[in-house]
Amino acid sequence: MSRIAVVTSSPPDTEGGHLVIGRALSQALREAGHDATLIVTPDFGFGRNLATYRANWRADAGDVDQVISLRYPSYAIRSRPQVCWLNHTVREYYDLWPRFSSTLSPLNTVKEGVRRAAIRAADRWLLTRHVDRVVAQSSTIQARLARDFGIAADVVRPPAPQRSYRCDAYDGFVLAISRLVPLKRVDLLVRALAEPQAHHARAAVIGEGESRAELAALAASLGVSDRVTFLGHLAESDMLGWIARCRAVCFPPAAEDYGFVTIEAFASSKAVITCHDSGGPAELVQDGVNGLVTEPTPAAIAGAIARVIDDEVLARRLGAAGKRTADTMSWRAAVDRLLIV
Repeated sequence: MSRIAVVTSSPPDTEGGHLVIGRALSQALREAGHDATLIVTPDFGFGRNLATYRANWRADAGDVDQVISLRYPSYAIRSRPQVCWLNHTVREYYDLWPRFSSTLSPLNTVKEGVRRAAIRAADRWLLTRHVDRVVAQSSTIQARLARDFGIAADVVRPPAPQRSYRCDAYDGFVLAISRLVPLKRVDLLVRALAEPQAHHARAAVIGEGESRAELAALAASLGVSDRVTFLGHLAESDMLGWIARCRAVCFPPAAEDYGFVTIEAFASSKAVITCHDSGGPAELVQDGVNGLVTEPTPAAIAGAIARVIDDEVLARRLGAAGKRTADTMSWRAAVDRLLIV
């Protein structure tokens, strides 16, 4: 038996995929016979990134045999040996820099440019000199590590969390589960409902975020408010019930790191509709096999929604294939690949 610390940073009062992964990995380690503890290190929010890095550097995992770190900058923790199972760095200073910097004033562009240089230098040292091994949670993350740091990382995709997934029905609605922020592109689903192909489709959206009011206003302006229901944050049991009843899951984010929603839908025997540029989800979804992969346009997504709404047999076939995909992934196999002690 080894003593393992699973470490991830997190902003206060925020429930993200990194915490879901951290809890699921800790449980899997315990089920494999190890003494595992989840340690949550500070994230003081964007604009205080340097303070966040300092706090994570000063964090202490205690007397452990190994650390497995996840979200930035938990890999700064000084306990060794350490495997970083990375989901993402501060993306605004990497692949999202063009988008982010375009919103800044000239003065703030200079200020953020200085912070960007400091964070990138810290990440390079931490990920290439400090941690003992870096593992990516998806091929999308693997490509970023190679491009940004020259790191050749293996890929270990997280399986579905240890939850009571089931399939109760294939009711006539599609489901979205997401934080409601622009990068998740839930607006594509709302706009798709206004397309002629999807005029008869209904949707439900689980999640909260800064874009909720904007999305509700968009639905009203497009005349689809009566066909899309915003459910907000739900308890786990209620969320699983909605997945169990939906026809399919629509998850069209932009360049998602991994996206637990995909594998959770598969574990519930539900197909996933995603986009070619969605990153992690598009690695798991095979078009016409266990889901549908489209262009990131309302019309294309509307066509995919119409296909599964109009053809329950197709939705069941794709969902059954998704379940087979989920069944090939196990937490025990992930644990074996992440341990170095």
